[in-house]
Amino acid sequence: MFEYEGKAICFGDDINTDYIISSRRKKDTIDPYELVPYLMEDIRPNLVDLLVDQVLFVAGENFGCGSAMEVAAQIVKAAGIPIIIAKSFARSYFRNAINNGILAIQADTSHFREGDIVRVRMEDESVTIWNLSTEYVGHHVAPQGKIREILDAGGLIPYVATLNKEELHGNRREDQ
Repeated sequence: MFEYEGKAICFGDDINTDYIISSRRKKDTIDPYELVPYLMEDIRPNLVDLLVDQVLFVAGENFGCGSAMEVAAQIVKAAGIPIIIAKSFARSYFRNAINNGILAIQADTSHFREGDIVRVRMEDESVTIWNLSTEYVGHHVAPQGKIREILDAGGLIPYVATLNKEELHGNRREDQ
């Protein structure tokens, strides 16, 4: 089971990857930790000031549209945001989010407002979302299969590392 509670930071539709991190910032570095101060700077100046609390993103349709650059998901993870709830995701951003260990939940977001306190609990079969500020509760099917395994490992790189360890240990047992 995974549970997280934080304040909702809300966005509208069509949040482009260049809104998440401007192309002009990537000229100097693509290190997501160095880019955190510039997260969403063109549409939400000073967003970084809100990151002192536990937060999650709530958005409308087509979150992460635009280019398929992975750094747009990496910077969200580096900022300490483990969950994005959106009406829909651009396909490439959804996979980049999962690969970076971000729980991307497609859901009706009309029940959420800026600053609402939101709790998300992911169990084996379900994801439950509570808006504690309005008493809204939504139930969704939990990610399954490889997507779930990647999320449980914390992202694609840790997931592959566990596979490599299992393979390594398996080979050692065969040699004994």
